[in-house]
Amino acid sequence: MNIAIMGFGNPVRSDDGVGCHVVERLRATYGGRDNVSLFDMGTSAFEVLFGLKGHDVIIIVDAVLNANEPDGTVFRLPAAAIQAAIVDDPMVFLHSLKWDQALSYAKKIMQDDFPEDRIYAYLIAVSDIRMEVGLSAPVAQAAEEVVRHIENDIAQNSHGTHL
Repeated sequence: MNIAIMGFGNPVRSDDGVGCHVVERLRATYGGRDNVSLFDMGTSAFEVLFGLKGHDVIIIVDAVLNANEPDGTVFRLPAAAIQAAIVDDPMVFLHSLKWDQALSYAKKIMQDDFPEDRIYAYLIAVSDIRMEVGLSAPVAQAAEEVVRHIENDIAQNSHGTHL
């Protein structure tokens, strides 16, 4: 199975860049693997969506603001919750694409190949999105936790266990 991992966020807006950070961390281990594609959805997200064709699993990583949980709290959303969250917004701004909007467009691009039951999102609670490079300590720690979760997801997939 081919796995696409999409990291969302803006790396110059402090903790909002956590999705891009996770993708960069995973690039060291999985950057050369044929069955794992890593997509930095930071500022050119729309162009990247066409690269999702041919993937059987999609994993999303993003920050979530106003989660009413401490910074660094990790949420894993299952495929059913992801499907419910997909938003078809014709007025989307291409430079500020959110993961739910990205999936709406990915569904249109991938058509019958869209893996509806194999999409997962790791969302990390944040409160700091100031113009600043770097993650806060709790969000950096959560990013490492998500990296470990995704590594486990990939290992399970390579042993034939479904995500």
